[in-house]
Amino acid sequence: MTLPAIHIEGLTKRYGSGDTAVDALKGVDMSIAPGEVVGLVGPSGSGKSTLLKCLGAVIEPTGGRMQLGGQNIYDGSASGWQIDDLRALRRDRIGFVFQAPYLIPFLDVTDNVALSLMLAGKGNGIARQRALELLQALDVAHRAGAAVSELSGGEQQRVAIARALANQPPVILADEPTAPLDSERALTVMHILNQMAQQYQTAIIVVTHDEKIIPTFRRIYHIRDGKTYEEAGEGRTI
Repeated sequence: MTLPAIHIEGLTKRYGSGDTAVDALKGVDMSIAPGEVVGLVGPSGSGKSTLLKCLGAVIEPTGGRMQLGGQNIYDGSASGWQIDDLRALRRDRIGFVFQAPYLIPFLDVTDNVALSLMLAGKGNGIARQRALELLQALDVAHRAGAAVSELSGGEQQRVAIARALANQPPVILADEPTAPLDSERALTVMHILNQMAQQYQTAIIVVTHDEKIIPTFRRIYHIRDGKTYEEAGEGRTI
C-alpha cells in the first residue's frame, strides 16, 4: 500500500492569546497521494496561506499532525516539530513555486536551478547536469545560458518549476503559480505540473483563485473559516 505523500489530521493554528486570539486553522484534514495535483481554493482570509506556511515548515502549527511520506514531521500532542533541521526539510523534501518566480537576477538560468542542488551538497558538475535535464524536460533548455531578464513570464515560471523539482522533493507547494499568466500560459503551467507530478511521483498542492485552471483538478480542497472540505473536480484534460 502506497503511503500518502502528505497527510494532515486536525491541524490547527492560533495567532495570539486570550481575548485577542485568532484561530486561522480550526482542524484541517488533508491527504494527497504521490503523483497527485490537488487544488486548494478559498476566499482571502480563509486560511490558505497559513496552511501552506505550516506545510512548508515556515510557521509552527498549534495542534494536530502532519506527515510527509508516512513520517511524522509535526505532532501537537507530542513536542511539536518531529524534525530537528527544518531548513534541511524545506531544502530537500519540499519544493516551492510562487506567483512571482523569484529567480536570482545575477545568475543565469542553469545556475538558478542548480543552486539548490549545490546548497544540498551536490558537486557543481552534477548540479548543472541535473539542472539541464530539468530545463530540457520543461522545454527551456535553449535558454540555459540566458539571463533572467531575457526570459518571458512563462519561461521564468518554467525555470521556477525546474528549481522546485531540482532536489526531487516528494512535495511541491505552489502558491498562485498562474495568477500573472494569460489563459494559454496558465494551462501550459498546469500541464507541466501534472506531467512532472506523474514523472517524479511528486504530490503538488496548488493554491489558487484562478478560474482558468480550477477545472483541471481532479480533487479540490475548499478551505473556509479555517476548515477544509473536499470535493471531486472536473479533471479536465489540458
